[in-house]
Amino acid sequence: MDTVNSRHAGPAVAPQPWRRRTRRQEWAVFLGWLLALCVVVWCFRVMTQDTIWAFVSDAPRQVADVGWRMLPPDWAFIGELWLPLWDTFNIATLGTLLGLLLAVPVAFLAAHNTTPSRLVLRPLALTVIVASRSINSLIWALLLVAIVGPGVFAGIIAIALRSIGFIGKLLYEAIEEIDARQVEAVTATGATGTQVMAWAVVPQIAPALAGISLFRWDINIRESTVLGLVGAGGIGLKLDAALGTLAWPKVTTILLVILATVALSEWVTARVRQRLI
Repeated sequence: MDTVNSRHAGPAVAPQPWRRRTRRQEWAVFLGWLLALCVVVWCFRVMTQDTIWAFVSDAPRQVADVGWRMLPPDWAFIGELWLPLWDTFNIATLGTLLGLLLAVPVAFLAAHNTTPSRLVLRPLALTVIVASRSINSLIWALLLVAIVGPGVFAGIIAIALRSIGFIGKLLYEAIEEIDARQVEAVTATGATGTQVMAWAVVPQIAPALAGISLFRWDINIRESTVLGLVGAGGIGLKLDAALGTLAWPKVTTILLVILATVALSEWVTARVRQRLI
């Protein structure tokens, strides 16, 4: 019976090959990539319309010439860098501490689970965080040098203003991710708002706060090395002077000192994080 039925059955339909997209979707993807390529080509033409390509082709020779002029480093100049390097360290450290003191209350006001007012205070705190993160440390330093004059103080304030947004953003996100059950448990004991904050919220965010502060201090060490280029103190003043007089061996010495300082800050940060977190 099965044999008879199989004789009258039509030919077997071959299985269709699997396709990730339909033909229409493939054409849409192709046209999308083609449009993106056209936009990139147009942007490249706009950005390079004033480029002098003779200078670009001559750049490797100029780089090699400057490289030879920078060797060997002027090691006798290193004695003049210790005080500016100390100023750089103070700018980064004091700026980080000041930014931390200002960022912590801003973060508590920005977090939706700790802010006293979601309609007024939270938007204001978020505005402060966004404004701080939108302006680079060099721009803050340039503005502050014009307001308070050149020197280390302008650099400290610039680093602090830049740090508020970084610390505040990461910290308020950490506050919003705390375990609400611990807060409810402490609240159920009849604790006041301050006690709930001290015993339920702060212990949960303390490791994150320590890590964020160390990370920001490490970043500020790097940023403070160039603030002197706009007159905000530190080793950047020496770098600007050496570049201005084309003293390339001194420039090499300064860059090597900056490299060693950044490497040391990386090592210190890693060791402290291992102990605290």
